[in-house]
Amino acid sequence: MEFDPSKYPTGLCEQMEPLVARVLAGNPSPYTYTGTQTYVVGDKSDRAVIDPGPALDSHIDAIIAAVGEAQISAIMCTHTHRDHSPAAAPLAARTGAPIIGCAPLVLADDGPRSDESFDKFYAPDRVLTDGETVTGDGWTIEAVATPGHTSNHLCLSVQESGAMFTGDHVMAWSTSVIVPPDGNMADYMASLQKLYERDDKVYYPAHGKKVTNPRQLVRGMMGHRKQRERQILKLLETSPAEIVDMVPQMYKGLDPRLTGAAGQSVRAHLIDLKSRGLITQSGDVWTMAG
Repeated sequence: MEFDPSKYPTGLCEQMEPLVARVLAGNPSPYTYTGTQTYVVGDKSDRAVIDPGPALDSHIDAIIAAVGEAQISAIMCTHTHRDHSPAAAPLAARTGAPIIGCAPLVLADDGPRSDESFDKFYAPDRVLTDGETVTGDGWTIEAVATPGHTSNHLCLSVQESGAMFTGDHVMAWSTSVIVPPDGNMADYMASLQKLYERDDKVYYPAHGKKVTNPRQLVRGMMGHRKQRERQILKLLETSPAEIVDMVPQMYKGLDPRLTGAAGQSVRAHLIDLKSRGLITQSGDVWTMAG
C-alpha cells in the first residue's frame, strides 16, 4: 500500500468539527491503510480520547499535545485489536485518566485462534454496555454495541453533534475483515442493520476518510456482503470447494498480502450459511445442502 505521507501527516492534530479532532498514528499497513486515527472529543475543560492506537511514544506525545491544557477524563476503545487499544495503558499512566469502553476479549479455546492480533493486556476501568454513556464538559458519548468484526466491538456516538466513531465496523476505504471464531458474520450484518436504523450525521472510522453519507454507505455494505454470499452459493452449486479455491474466484486482482484476510471473511460467510442450513462441511470441503 502506497500513499503520500505529506497528505496524511502523522502526529498532526486536525480539527474535524467543533467537538472532534483527529491524530493519525504512524502505523500504515495493508490492514490499517494510512494508520490508526485517534480522535479527541471536547472543546472545554476536559476531553475524551477514542482509540488511542498502538503504543508508540511519538503517537502518545501527539495525543497529549492535541489535548493541550485540558484534562483527559476518558480513554475509550472501540475494540482490542493491537492497532487500537495498546496505547491506552501508557496514556492512562501519564495522565491518570480512566480506560473506558469495550470489554476485554477472551476467546474460548475451541478451535483456530485469532488472538495473536489482539491486545491481551487491555484492562479497562469501566466496561460500557449498549446505550451507556460517558459525559464530560459539553459532550456526551453513547456506547453502541456492534459485534461482528470482533465480539467486543463498540461504536461511540457524540449525542451533541451526531458524530459516530465506528472503529473498524464501518470504514470508507475497505470492508471490515471478519475472522472466526471471534468474528461473526451474522452478528456483523445485524450490527450494520442497527446502524442503518440510526440517524447519525457523520462517521469517523479508525482508518480512512470520514463518512458524510452514513446510511447510504451502510446500505451498500450490506448489499456487498449479500453479493459475496451469492458468489459462494453459486460456486458451490457448481461443485464442492475449499476456501483456497474460492478466494481467487471471488477476489479478482486482490493484493496477495490480503489473501489470508479474504479467506477468513469467506470462512465467516461459510459458517453463517452452514448455521442457516444452506451448506454443509466435510473437513475443508464445503458443499450445498441437500
